[in-house]
Amino acid sequence: MVTMQWGIVKCCRVVSAASCMEMTLGVVQVGLQWFLFSMIFVLYMIYYPPHLKYVESGPIADTFGLHSLQSSKAPEKREEWRLSVVLSWVTVIHIILISFTSFFLLLTATPSPSPTAPLPHQVSLWATFLGVSSAILAAIQYAPQIAHTYRHKVVGALSIPMMCIQSPGAVLMVLSIALRPGTNWTSWITFAVAGLMQGTLLVMCIIWKLRQNRLGLDDFGHPLPGTLEYEEPPARPLEHTEDVPGLVTSDDDDPAAVSRALAAALESAVESDVRSFVDEASEHPVNEETPLLAGASNDAEGKAKEAWRQWFSGWFGQ
Repeated sequence: MVTMQWGIVKCCRVVSAASCMEMTLGVVQVGLQWFLFSMIFVLYMIYYPPHLKYVESGPIADTFGLHSLQSSKAPEKREEWRLSVVLSWVTVIHIILISFTSFFLLLTATPSPSPTAPLPHQVSLWATFLGVSSAILAAIQYAPQIAHTYRHKVVGALSIPMMCIQSPGAVLMVLSIALRPGTNWTSWITFAVAGLMQGTLLVMCIIWKLRQNRLGLDDFGHPLPGTLEYEEPPARPLEHTEDVPGLVTSDDDDPAAVSRALAAALESAVESDVRSFVDEASEHPVNEETPLLAGASNDAEGKAKEAWRQWFSGWFGQ
């Protein structure tokens, strides 16, 4: 959009602010949408869940200090986080390259005295390349989602009201850009492809939503409560857990909840043993003169003192 309307943008030096805003409204419109999409990407990287970035050891291994043995090595990234980092760098490099190339061609091309004159040949070719490549990227953006929704035949986490707003918005976006001076099909083809694919996704989701209501399914394909296919999840009792300290279970507990309770109880038991060992060591410091069997020697010495005390008390008492 900047490449196609560069001649109109340069007119802002000689016209009023209101006229400049009116002439460059297409650039502002496309730039605002690009900025919002980029902010979604940035926020996605900033607020990516920390526990999903790296492969971590379990709570039992951390309790026994096994995780500290691997602290010298770099943590292993999960596949999703590694892909996100790589695509972030690809996006940044792509923005830098196309921005540098666009402004280099615009600033070095032979200026035209009329803002509505055709663009130089190399600038026109570059604008066509940008429009076609952006349309291909828009198709790549929606193709996996369309294939996924068609294959699973459920709406999932997609928002039908949101798509009902965006699909007509894409039509208005295409019309507003196509009617502006200094633009051609490469300026609006990206939004046309995105709107067409989003409309396809919207129609598909509406069809699947009607199918779900007819079959009594929710948006993720699970039977709704009250239908014949709906069944309560079976409760499986946990065997051999009555000796675990701090663990209280029943036959109605969920297996996943019981597993988490078991891990928490084991971790609590180990921590209490370690804490009691540390407290005992702090009360009775160990040095070179401490016997190897300190507990046994202390008990024997106490029994001997008690025996002598009872003997003397019995002798003088008689």
